[in-house]
Amino acid sequence: MLNVVIFGAPGSGKGTQSELIIKEYGLDHISTGDVLRGEMKAETELGKIAKDYIEKGQLVPDELIVDMLANVLDSKKPAKGVIFDGFPRTIPQAKALKKMLNERGTDVSVMLNLQVEEEELIKRLLERGKVSGRSDDNLETIKSRLDVYHTQTAPLADYYVGEGKHVAIKGMGTIEEIFDRVKEAINNVK
Repeated sequence: MLNVVIFGAPGSGKGTQSELIIKEYGLDHISTGDVLRGEMKAETELGKIAKDYIEKGQLVPDELIVDMLANVLDSKKPAKGVIFDGFPRTIPQAKALKKMLNERGTDVSVMLNLQVEEEELIKRLLERGKVSGRSDDNLETIKSRLDVYHTQTAPLADYYVGEGKHVAIKGMGTIEEIFDRVKEAINNVK
């Protein structure tokens, strides 16, 4: 199985590149947010527990999210592989994902780290806000999201460097140029 973790700051192009990877390699897409909403809507046991945390304004525990991802992964067998979008975001989540995948005889194949200059990220997100009308794409919120990314999520890159899975991808240029770099990284692990 080809299991890809796509990583980068808000506005780095994760969604765009994920779509291209899925199309090129036939991978399944697992978005943590989609999985969480799906479980709650279906009122599964895990969904009910997650809803309880969310209604109390608390974060859903990593173990619960990993259990949900495991259910989704098990339901997709046999797949060519998976692209994980929005997960992991912390080192404990990365370790939990590794354990869950190892229990299924697989592991993360590569972690693609889309690297984009901060000024470009802000420009992209402001532009996206104008086009999509997303309320979280305003300058104040963008700066806050980037701060959270740098303090809480960015250290995850070091974890994957230690695992030998990290590949830095220059996230500047055209969508096609960036995707060429992504394909080169994936093809080197296949």
